[in-house]
Amino acid sequence: MTSILFLCTGNSARSILAEALANHLGEGRLTTYSAGSFPKGAPHPMALAVLADHAITGEFSSKSWDVFAAAGAPPIDIVITVCDNAAGEVCPIFPGRAVKAHWGIADPAAVEGAGQRAAFEQAFAEMQARITALLEMDLSDPAAPHVRAALNDIGHMPGATRRR
Repeated sequence: MTSILFLCTGNSARSILAEALANHLGEGRLTTYSAGSFPKGAPHPMALAVLADHAITGEFSSKSWDVFAAAGAPPIDIVITVCDNAAGEVCPIFPGRAVKAHWGIADPAAVEGAGQRAAFEQAFAEMQARITALLEMDLSDPAAPHVRAALNDIGHMPGATRRR
């Protein structure tokens, strides 16, 4: 089974959406996690509301990426950054043969007021499209060059933000 870590700065919105969608749509084919370089401490309430509205529930938490770099951490095959800030940061050394990719999506948590739900729904839809494309891939050897190339192609799907 392929293990994927979705990283973002705060681990409260996009990475939570990615983890939830990958676990839900993957139907047991993936083991997914999320973490942040500077976790907020809790998932964004609107992220949880949007997930619930799409019948996706679970035990989501905001945690540091240090959890996955420590001794005894679960092995990670693929690390995907989902926000521009995390893409430019120095990543810790992850256990295993982690392949890295970047799927930038605009930060829905940066939108406040009446447009916030629409921003989260947009992020959800963009992440869902990327996870669906991921699930169409042959992940039997996550370190294969074609996997890295396909993951990077997914990162350029509509709605992608630029890497800083």
